[in-house]
Parts: sequence; C-alpha cells; structure tokens
Amino acid sequence: MDDSNFVQVRNLVKYFPVYSRGVLTKKQIGQVHAVDNISFDINRRETFALVGESGCGKTTTARLILNLIEPTSGEVFIDGENIYEKFKSADKEEKLKLRRKMQMIFQNPYGSLDPRMTVNDIISEPFVIHQHVAKEKRQERVYELLNLVGLEEYHAERYPHEFSGGQRQRICIARALAVEPEFIVADEPVSSLDVSIRAQILNLLGDLQKIMGLSFLYISHDLSSVRQISQRVGVMYLGEIVELADTDELFDNPLHPYTQALIEAVPIPDPKAKGIKARLLGEVPSPITPPSGCRFNPRCPFAKTVCAERRPGLTEVKSGHFVACAQA
Repeated sequence: MDDSNFVQVRNLVKYFPVYSRGVLTKKQIGQVHAVDNISFDINRRETFALVGESGCGKTTTARLILNLIEPTSGEVFIDGENIYEKFKSADKEEKLKLRRKMQMIFQNPYGSLDPRMTVNDIISEPFVIHQHVAKEKRQERVYELLNLVGLEEYHAERYPHEFSGGQRQRICIARALAVEPEFIVADEPVSSLDVSIRAQILNLLGDLQKIMGLSFLYISHDLSSVRQISQRVGVMYLGEIVELADTDELFDNPLHPYTQALIEAVPIPDPKAKGIKARLLGEVPSPITPPSGCRFNPRCPFAKTVCAERRPGLTEVKSGHFVACAQA
C-alpha cells in the first residue's frame, strides 16, 4: 500500500460572499478570500500541521477537506477518492462509509459535548448513526475507547460537566475514534487546555497514531506543540500557503519573512534571552480586498516593488522545502 498522498488537496478555493445591508433586498458587494488556491498532500500515518495567525483560513481549510462546507473550486482526494464528487453522486450508505474515514476533534471541548448526554451516549451515538457495531457489542466498545484514551469505565455514566478540560478532550477523541477513522482533523485541540495538560493530549494523539495508523491534519497557532507532534508544516497567511517543509527544516531554516517572524515571536523560557528579533509591521489586511502581488508585502520588512506587482507561487528551493517569496 502506498503511504504517500493519502489526502490530496488541489487548488482549493473558498470565497464567502459579502452583502450590503438592506430592509427588503440584499446585494453582494464583495467576497471574503478565506482560502485562495492552496494545494498540499498528507501522507498515511503522518501529522501535517497548518499554522498561522487567527483568520488566515486554517479552520476553513479543514472544514473544506471534510466537506462540511462546499468549496468555491478545487478538489480533495482521500485515499484516491474525490470526496466532492462522491458526496454528490453516492447513496447514503456510501456517504456514511466515506464519513467514517474522516473525523474531527474540535477546539473547544466545553462546547462540543452535549451537556444533556452521558459519556456513554456521546461515544455510542456514532454506532447508532453508522450501524457498524452490533448492539450487543456497543457497551464493550465504549469501554474499550475510554480505556484507549486514558479514562475509566465508570466515567461512561457521568455527564460532561463532571470532567476537567483535559478529560473532556479525551472524550472528544474517543468519540472521533468510535467510527474507526483513517484521517482526523485536530483543530487546535489543546489551545483551551492548561499548559500542564497539553503535553498529555499531544502524547495521546501520537500514541494513537502509532497504534491505529492514523493520519492527522493538526491546526494550531502554538508553534511549540506543532514542533512536538508534526512531521511537516504548512504556513498560511491570508488564505494562502506561503511556506511548506519538513518540521525540523522549517524551524531550523525558515525562508519566508512571515515564518521567520512567527518563529522568533515564540517565547523562550530564559530570562537572559534577547527579545523578539522580527516584528510584523502594521495590521493584517482585509481578506475582502487582499493586497496585490504578495499578500504579505505591506507588512514585510524586505518588500520590493516586484512584491506588489507579482503574486509568487510556491517554489521548491530545496528538496521538500517550498516557499512563496520573490526574495527567497
């Protein structure tokens, strides 16, 4: 079995219409360029990370890949299947089968669990929807999933409010695993947790990947967690991927000025360490009217005339290391 290109994203675009306010009618006056022509691959049993400032399009990309929202254009292939065509043409059984391949762990474990349902009901609900586990085996499977994520069997009868944030996120992970997926989107799964708990959840995701052969799309703005868990990283800015490389290569040799600023902004736990070397200029431009040429050029300390005139594409400057910058 070929481990490469398990998930393929090709020229993915998503524009959200902007309407003027009116009492009886509304008129489209613009578009939010949320995701603008991005492409990347995720290998089987790999963790690929998307990083960038809030609003750069990371979560929108994830929802597009899972077909939770429709793209403006572009294609996504999972295990060789075009998911957009599949969801349009397949019957309900085929759609459910495809859904079981891909799941999501949401950012907020406090908001993504129904407070009226017990943990047993939450984890067993996918069994009812997908009918892939026999009724007499569902309780046993719930206990297996709880043990797999580091919880006890007696937790099944409790409600979400009786758990800490870290325990709730473990429940969310167990729910995602209930349909035995091959690909999981982890949308900032540790951002709302205490620092002491984050490493535990990241280690759990790494262990599950080894045990179950999972592929992950890991979304975060926390570069320290990205370096711990991912094998490759894509850096997003204003709907575009500006740099893509193996994790160690990206952190040790960042080529795009935006990537350099993100990495140098990470706090260093050393009181004698020097302050931030690279500071981003100005504010993030509006995604409704993005700058011409390179979208980072209004904030780039190295920008030249050509940067505002020509939109750079991702260019492979070293084996596996791509950057979209005219100065790189």
